[in-house]
Amino acid sequence: MRRQVLARRDAVPAEIRAAASTAIATRVLALPQFVTAHAVLLTLPFRSEWDTLPLVRAALAGGKTVAIPRVDAQKRMLELHAIFDPRRDIVASRQGIPEPLSDCPIVVPAAIDFVLVPGVAFDLAGRRLGYGGGYYDRLLPLLTPGTARVAGALELQIVDLVPAAPHDLLVDAIVTESRVLRLPR
Repeated sequence: MRRQVLARRDAVPAEIRAAASTAIATRVLALPQFVTAHAVLLTLPFRSEWDTLPLVRAALAGGKTVAIPRVDAQKRMLELHAIFDPRRDIVASRQGIPEPLSDCPIVVPAAIDFVLVPGVAFDLAGRRLGYGGGYYDRLLPLLTPGTARVAGALELQIVDLVPAAPHDLLVDAIVTESRVLRLPR
């Protein structure tokens, strides 16, 4: 499933992905959970993911604390770092993933009240298929209960059924270029 969905996403022309990214970001920015959030955990676009940079810039302009994850390979965990300027504070990791510089301030998971959850595929029950490293599976339980968990995805990333384990946490909403799916936890 992971290979199939990634291949479909990779095949989307850049101009269509750009338009979809704008629509997704606009919808996320309008979510009440995002509007009222003080500290947001966002991701930066990698490979053929939708472009989250407008969302990052809007959150910074709105005075929100913007945390971006950085992989701690030894601990197999994500460290959360506050950024203030994506051009200055972000560097590509050895894997090419955009990450905050290590000297950016640490943000504790308990401070986050909105998280943009990345993934390869999602289903209508709120299950997600990640990239296979388990980093978000280990991070999400560390967030304060009730933290808004929202996924942004291209419509083609919505599938009938994502395989899930009992410990997998669901997302509250999936935002695509054409709709917002609000899901019960």
